[in-house]
Amino acid sequence: MDRSRRALVVGAGIAGLATALRLHQVGWDVLVVERAPARRSSGYLVNLLGQGYDAAERLGVLPAVAAKDLGLFSSILVKADGRKKFTFPAALAHAALGGRALTVFRGDLESALYEAVHEVVEIRFGTTVRAVTQDTDHVRITLSDGTSEHVALLVGADGLHSGVREIVFGSETEFRVDLRHVVGAFPLDEVPQDVPEGASATFIGPGRTAAVINLGPGRSSAFFTYRTDEPAAELTRGPARALTAAFGDLGGGVPDALRQLAADPAGAYFDSVSQIVTDRWSQGRVVLLGDAAWCVTLFAGYGAALALAGADQLGAALEESGHDVPTALARWESLLRPEIRKRQALARKGTSQFAPPTKAHAWARDLAIRATLLPGIRTLVARSIQRAQQNARSGKPR
Repeated sequence: MDRSRRALVVGAGIAGLATALRLHQVGWDVLVVERAPARRSSGYLVNLLGQGYDAAERLGVLPAVAAKDLGLFSSILVKADGRKKFTFPAALAHAALGGRALTVFRGDLESALYEAVHEVVEIRFGTTVRAVTQDTDHVRITLSDGTSEHVALLVGADGLHSGVREIVFGSETEFRVDLRHVVGAFPLDEVPQDVPEGASATFIGPGRTAAVINLGPGRSSAFFTYRTDEPAAELTRGPARALTAAFGDLGGGVPDALRQLAADPAGAYFDSVSQIVTDRWSQGRVVLLGDAAWCVTLFAGYGAALALAGADQLGAALEESGHDVPTALARWESLLRPEIRKRQALARKGTSQFAPPTKAHAWARDLAIRATLLPGIRTLVARSIQRAQQNARSGKPR
């Protein structure tokens, strides 16, 4: 085994699987370890556009992902009792985003990556990293299954609560920035009631947002977020109790979504909204990627795309730098960090969009959305988004 081209990737989510696939493509021998005992997937929606779409294409998974595309759908803004305020049509979103954009369930994206990579790299489930030491040439990793690995590169792609980051970089409390919000997202086994097919019904009120999406059987989901000064206490209550307490007064499709959640709370993604902010993403031959490194949060709407783009660009940097891993990691970070800073800043601003502080802010939010429906504003928005996507692909600043 050529240890100078051997890598260990920790985490079998989107970031980890994409990294393993990209490293394999540029000639590395890769082992993936995952703490979960088996594959798992979350049912919330992710968007692939810009760099993420381009990365999926280069990784070779775009056809499989495109086959699971949910398409664009109309957004109906509703009052607390579920009555319609106005509709943001799918055609407007299509005009703005163009053809190079996909909306899929996170689990479908993970499955596409898994199918592309599991026969060419080894994946060990139920395995974690216990200890890490390194010198100038190699990293030695002790694993929970009693084995050890000598590799040229260790990639921590193990999410917001990264074990690799804890061991190599320091405690999570040093890097996690709590945005004082909680988010819950989950698939709906039954088509949601009181929401037209091909649409989402979204309530935006002071301190909270609820969205129930009806895309037909096996394609529907719900998303909730709300502001809280004690996220840890909310997480302790669990998704069903916490979300019912926060949204149980709403009408429309919300009661049905909460009923389905209560029947299967284990299927929900439920966590505090936090970002990871670090001065650097690598130390020697150890590098963090995806949520372990930056976690832009769901408020940025770009997490999956950045995970794919980060993996794609890491592979390119390693291919160009040959055996000089530290130089490759430094170059990779310098190219990617400006985009991450921008997305994190947008997510922090986005808290007021998803959870307006007051009724006045919620009313202003409605006005802003209504304004985009005006023909002149609609054209400007579409051109602005298209220009931003073109710049993202070319690497120009925006």
